[in-house]
Amino acid sequence: MVRRAKSNYVIQSVSHALDVLEQFNGNVDEIGVTELSKRLKLHKNNVFRLLATLEARGYIEQNRVSENYRLGLKCLQLGQTFIHQMGLLLQARATLEELAKSAMESAFVAIRKGTGIVPLDFVEPVRPVRVVSFLGSVLPPHCTAVGKIYLAFEADGGVSQSDLEPLQRHNDKTITDSKGLADQIKETGEMGYAIENGEFVNEISSIAVPVRDYTRTLVGALAIVGPRDRLSMDKLRNDIAPMILNAGRDLSKRLGYAG
Repeated sequence: MVRRAKSNYVIQSVSHALDVLEQFNGNVDEIGVTELSKRLKLHKNNVFRLLATLEARGYIEQNRVSENYRLGLKCLQLGQTFIHQMGLLLQARATLEELAKSAMESAFVAIRKGTGIVPLDFVEPVRPVRVVSFLGSVLPPHCTAVGKIYLAFEADGGVSQSDLEPLQRHNDKTITDSKGLADQIKETGEMGYAIENGEFVNEISSIAVPVRDYTRTLVGALAIVGPRDRLSMDKLRNDIAPMILNAGRDLSKRLGYAG
C-alpha cells in the first residue's frame, strides 16, 4: 500500500479555523470580521461562518459592546491540559509549593515563547500582602529575572539581546542601554541566578534560576517574586539565592540533568 503524505489529508475548512485562532496572539486581544478577512484573505461571509462555528464550540466569544471577537474559555481549558501534561510542570509543582512556603513569597516557573517569557505555573504564599498570579502574561526578557535567565543561559536558537533592540522602557528603573543589559547578563552567567529589582513593575522584585533537563537544554526558569520592600537586594542575594539555587538544581536533577 502506498502511503500518502499527511499534507494530502488536510481539510481546508479546519485549516482556516485554526488560522483564525492563531490571529489572537500576545499583542492582540480582539479582532473584528473585517480585519480577519483582510489578514486571512478570505471573504467576510466565510470568516463569519468560521467564527460562528468556533463560538458555538466555545473557542471564540464575541464582545457584545464592540462586536469584535476574542478567544473563548475552551482555549484556556486546552492550554491548561497541555500545561499539566508537560514534564516540567508535573515535576515543578512540589518545588514551587516548597519555595513559596520557605521564602513566604510567590514562586513560579516560566518558559520562553518567541521573544517573550510566559509563566506556566504559579504558587502564592499564605500571607495577606503578596504578588498574585499573572499566569498567561507575556513578560519582557530584558527587565525580568526569568527573562535574563534565558538571555544568559539559552544556547543557539534562543532569544538574543539584539532581538530586543530597542529596549522598551517600563519605568525609571528599566535598563534601556545595551551595555547595561550586557553587564547584567554577564553577571547572571557568573552567579547562576538573575535578579530583577523593580525594573518591570516598580513595586516588585524577583530572582530566578535556570532549569535544565536530561539533554542539558534550558527548559524553564524558576523564580521567586515579592514586594520590593520585603525583597531587598541583600535579602535576595544572602537569603533567597541559596534557597532557589538548590531548588533549581533539584528540579533539574528530577528532569534528568546530570550537570
